[in-house]
Amino acid sequence: MAHVKPYSLFTDFDIDLFKSGKHYRLYEKFGSHLVTVDGIDGTYFAVWAPSAKAVSVVGDFNFWMEGEHQLNVRWDSSGIWEGFIPMVGKGSTYKYKIQSHNNDIKTEKADPYARRCEHPPSTASIVWDDSYKWKDKDWMKSRKKNNAIDAPYSVYEVHLGSWKKHVEENRFMSYFELADDLVNYVKDMNFTHVELMPIMEYPYDPSWGYQLTGYFAPTSRFGYPEEFKYLVDKLHQNGVGIILDWVPSHFPEDAHGLGFFDGSNLYEHPDRRKGYHPDWKSLIFNYERNEVRSFLISNAVFWLEQYHADGLRVDAVASMLFLDYSREDGEWEPNIYGGRENLAVISFLKELNEEVYKSFPDVQTIAEESTAFPMVSKPTFQGGLGFGMKWMMGWMHDTLEYFGKDPIYRKYHQNDITFSLAYAFTENFMLPLSHDEVVYGKNSILGRMPGDDWQRFANLRLLYGYMFTHPGTKLLFMGGEFGQYNEWDFQESLDWNLLEFEPHQTLQTFYKELNALYKSTPALYEKGFSSEGFEWISFDDHENCVMSYIRKGYESENDVIVVCNFTPNVHENYKIGIPSKSKIKEIFNSDAKKFGGSGVGNPRQITAKKQAWDGKDYSAEITLAPLSITVFQIK
Repeated sequence: MAHVKPYSLFTDFDIDLFKSGKHYRLYEKFGSHLVTVDGIDGTYFAVWAPSAKAVSVVGDFNFWMEGEHQLNVRWDSSGIWEGFIPMVGKGSTYKYKIQSHNNDIKTEKADPYARRCEHPPSTASIVWDDSYKWKDKDWMKSRKKNNAIDAPYSVYEVHLGSWKKHVEENRFMSYFELADDLVNYVKDMNFTHVELMPIMEYPYDPSWGYQLTGYFAPTSRFGYPEEFKYLVDKLHQNGVGIILDWVPSHFPEDAHGLGFFDGSNLYEHPDRRKGYHPDWKSLIFNYERNEVRSFLISNAVFWLEQYHADGLRVDAVASMLFLDYSREDGEWEPNIYGGRENLAVISFLKELNEEVYKSFPDVQTIAEESTAFPMVSKPTFQGGLGFGMKWMMGWMHDTLEYFGKDPIYRKYHQNDITFSLAYAFTENFMLPLSHDEVVYGKNSILGRMPGDDWQRFANLRLLYGYMFTHPGTKLLFMGGEFGQYNEWDFQESLDWNLLEFEPHQTLQTFYKELNALYKSTPALYEKGFSSEGFEWISFDDHENCVMSYIRKGYESENDVIVVCNFTPNVHENYKIGIPSKSKIKEIFNSDAKKFGGSGVGNPRQITAKKQAWDGKDYSAEITLAPLSITVFQIK
């Protein structure tokens, strides 16, 4: 048997924290670490397997022979197996061969803490470290203002595997290539942030990355870990933040993954009513187990610390919060109070957010949460879950349903497009038009718009303009900015060839300038989560399908008036209420010819008259272009 030298990175304090679920830097201890012991270079391995009676490291350095390098179990009942293997270096591939006390079951598992994984379909872990030298010091020093809740937040959601491909070579773009193409594109389009669909290692491409097996490793599909750091670095150097999709809700049953890890339900809940997800045919973490909570919170901290992420968008929070999620009566068990809330998850999410914001006060956590669960984005000291923002799924659903209707019928559904303002300030909402809205037969966003081609593009510009002037931050899935015709296909590149055609070119120009308007207009973001930042002018002109409102910032001179016309009719001499004796000037019009519109607008400054209208003391007459949104500066 080859020699495994007793060695440990764990202190007694580490073990106490781990057992109590309060160790939030476990990646510094678990996994494989290149070390020198007694002058000999090698690798230290540590894995949690409390139900094991033997654990071997098998790899290319011992011909994958079980028993050649058996780890030592710690004496402190922590369930940790560890040891130093001389002469095992960077790039070595390995797994853990685990023999369980449970019926002598044997499993062969990838390292849950591996920093690098083999390229799927291969499944081994790789001993790795890197000495990447970050060059984003300026961004990191100033990002607090860029990630603040009163800053502009326009997010471009990206699936790296299908944003753009090397079609001739039939391959993905690498992290290095994306650091040029993607970064330059996002900067040119005036987005403030990129959100990446999961880049942690995953075995199955059709999962889009939402079924993880390598929680601490960027996927090898696009390159090495340090190359992903380079991509993040380049985004930061160009003034763009990065949000990572993070999946603490479930994981796949793949043989090399976390499931049944040591011959027992180690990471997943042993009760299938809490431990198995019927929708995704996957396993659910045991949030009642301290060591699992430490694993997950350490993972969140890892991406923020080691990869300089500016935020985490937490996937499928609703599925975590409710014991009866996607379950029929009899398939779930109420909590101790007889309710449907998962109390362990609630305490876990609070603990997660407290640690994240304590250690990284200049980032954001964003919940994908689709229910009316209260106070998701309120601080934990107020009784909330502690997220920075929450996706506004109700707005997304109502808005897309409204825009899908022929304009002739919209007057009967005015309440659908205005309803979101009844609850817009109950949470810190992000308005998403995400990947979920352009798959599974839902059509692309452009494909949902009614009318002929001109009207469809006009409707889409109006939708985006409404989104950007509505309170809350913004998120758009890739391709929507230039009018992708087809549904998203994770196996194919976006249809960049569409930009050869003028309607798509002008839509892209529109979105670029809409982002610029948003970033340069404080009234559109400074009070985006406060009712003080919004005031209705009129929401009840059902007959004309027109609504108007005021957006307000910290300084009243920055206030703007927004008017939406949801029909193809031109309205001349349309009267709106003005709050004071002032002048208004059109600063943005989605019907401008450079955007593919008809060019109807208000070229001259308009003076308000002392004539009460819409509950205001003054009024002005404006021209409303067809299917348009118009923004006026109050002077």
